Amino acid sequence: MTTARDIMTSDVTCARESETVHDAAVTMARKGVGALPICGEDNRLKGMITDRDIVVKVLAEGKDPRAIHVGELAQGEVVTIGADDDAQQILRTMSEHRVRRLPVIDGHDLVGIVAQADVARALSNPSTGELVEALSYD
Repeated sequence: MTTARDIMTSDVTCARESETVHDAAVTMARKGVGALPICGEDNRLKGMITDRDIVVKVLAEGKDPRAIHVGELAQGEVVTIGADDDAQQILRTMSEHRVRRLPVIDGHDLVGIVAQADVARALSNPSTGELVEALSYD
């Protein structure tokens, strides 16, 4: 049984709630990623920030990315997956919530991220195709 722990990327860098959006964008560019988990000062997961969030919620609205804090973009409850949840649960969660990246939690600790690309590399072509279709907006 393939689990989230088996296919996740474990080298995860958090953007702190108090960091600026500019700082998060620099970290994304340096790490070559399109999203970062947002962690509070208590190291608990508070949300996700994506490159799309930066463009749509900050730049397109004429806001200064050096003046907006990452925590201001965290909204609602973040969708996660347990480290020992199986591949079918990953697919269901991504499809149901239409998310391309899932933070992986072990207890209360963030231990990794499962991205759509991780799923594509680890699972069969039919499963991957179904996921891509579910995540594609009409």
